Amino acid sequence: MRTVTLTYPMPPETAAEWAQPQIAALGQFDGLHRGHVSVISSAVALARKEGVPAAVMTFYPHPKDVMGKGDYEGYLTPPRDKSELLAGMGVDILFVIEFNEELSRVSPRDFVLGMLLPLKITTAVVGFDFRFGYMGEGDADMLRLLGNGSMRVETVPPFLLNGVKVSSSGIRKGLQSGEVELVNFWFGRRYHLRGTVAHGEKRGRTIGFPTANLELEDRYVIPSRGVYAVRAFHNGKAMPGVMNVGVKPTFHEGVTTPTFEVHLLDFSGDLYGQEMMVELVSFIRPEHRFDSVESLIAQIREDAKTAGKILQEY
Repeated sequence: MRTVTLTYPMPPETAAEWAQPQIAALGQFDGLHRGHVSVISSAVALARKEGVPAAVMTFYPHPKDVMGKGDYEGYLTPPRDKSELLAGMGVDILFVIEFNEELSRVSPRDFVLGMLLPLKITTAVVGFDFRFGYMGEGDADMLRLLGNGSMRVETVPPFLLNGVKVSSSGIRKGLQSGEVELVNFWFGRRYHLRGTVAHGEKRGRTIGFPTANLELEDRYVIPSRGVYAVRAFHNGKAMPGVMNVGVKPTFHEGVTTPTFEVHLLDFSGDLYGQEMMVELVSFIRPEHRFDSVESLIAQIREDAKTAGKILQEY
């Protein structure tokens, strides 16, 4: 898969380099959940049928991040994760449009004339609720009208699970309330965090539960504070573990920035400075303050047992 960064207005030489008959799925696609997959898979299938490249066109940073709207905070799929997932779905070209305040003021008409038609996109595939252009004025019908016969528009209906529409906003709320199983069901895979193992306070090893302190590589959506059963991946190997997301209130007061500490079950070794990906499997309990270190150790021991039982099923 080729990744192409685009800017608005698009230079003529860029358009000339990448212009070709192609089918493109348009959208933000943060999360690449089952609803997004239904849109992108439709575009890929149509592209294969017509013998043209399958493209995805998205934006970075997230428009809500730039405009400071809503309760948006972090990414469900930062750029690296999104790229890897899209490549695995058979996408040939990923167009990433740099989103800024100037682009936010571009009309639907200028966006189509300046970004889509010059690339010779023959069919745009969008979700049922797709919006684009200044103040979200454009929708699928306007996109079809502006295509003026040279660009068809296919609209994919909402993706429902148990009668509920799968959405990025719903997944964000689920992560923030500890509903990991529901979140993973909506994703069609397990939510993960990725980063580098860094030196922490090293308190875990003194109480018999050494942990890998994960420094996230990007601005992920942070799950609810608490303890999770997880699967950690290092050098292609999956390892069962238990992770604490929080501020360690038994030892600290007034701390607001969470840490991500992973205790790997039945593992010993040095992981400092190495990359690790951690999949959330199940939420075990919320984080809370303990009256003594001894009671904390007892609870950690129970958490590890609980995580071990949960992970036996995976």
